[in-house]
Amino acid sequence: MGAHDTDFIEAGRGEKVILIHSSVAGARQWRSLMAALADEFHVIAINLFGYGKTRAWGADSGAQRLEDQARLIEPFLPEKGEQFSLVGHSFGGSVAMKAAALFREQVNRLVLIEPNPFYLLDKHGRAAAYQEAVTLRDLIKAHGKAGSWEIAAEKFADYWTGAGSWNAMPDDRKEKFSQALKPNFHEWDAVMKEETSLREWERDLPAQTTVLTAADTVNSIDEIYELLRQNISGWNFEQIDKGGHMAVLSSPEQVNPRIIAALR
Repeated sequence: MGAHDTDFIEAGRGEKVILIHSSVAGARQWRSLMAALADEFHVIAINLFGYGKTRAWGADSGAQRLEDQARLIEPFLPEKGEQFSLVGHSFGGSVAMKAAALFREQVNRLVLIEPNPFYLLDKHGRAAAYQEAVTLRDLIKAHGKAGSWEIAAEKFADYWTGAGSWNAMPDDRKEKFSQALKPNFHEWDAVMKEETSLREWERDLPAQTTVLTAADTVNSIDEIYELLRQNISGWNFEQIDKGGHMAVLSSPEQVNPRIIAALR
């Protein structure tokens, strides 16, 4: 896949930083961070499969893998011998982990904001948290297959941003959100069927890896954060008090300075 096939936005000059968005959001979720980074870095925010003008994942493409998404950044890698950094949020955090492993010889720093490699919960006996993810996946898959995307979107929104979030949305926002959720149907396969072990992640990802979470996030993400923190001693782990899973968008004044500090 060439660069012209992967939709992206960019800003600034300097060492390259590639940003990978969360489910539903798209590359434009990073606008405030891009503005803050542009004086120091050449920032590229890509759109994953089904977002912006990047082609949708086809039903005939098989089960999506993290590697399929991670390879979307390949056209944007700097020249051999040059370093770049990666920032990923939620599903984009899991994709960033895979991309950092694939292109590890060039990756300088990695910033993960509430990554969601749910399969690790299953591998490490975190049954209740894993079941939360399975329940949401099954809802999205079932309603997606039935074409009842508004029901899927309500469940998704209320899980990630709190009960009542869907009902608080204006109707036009509900319609856009329902449409934007469609790529998530395939993303679940990528985060549930990955097989990389914690030891392999520790081996392959940069020592300068920062993991950021919010104290008031959902249980499944909190358990992933704790699992990583307890098993990988060399990484930097940081927590903000409030903002939930979507703090990147709801509390950029808290999140952006921490990302910038990690990249420096």
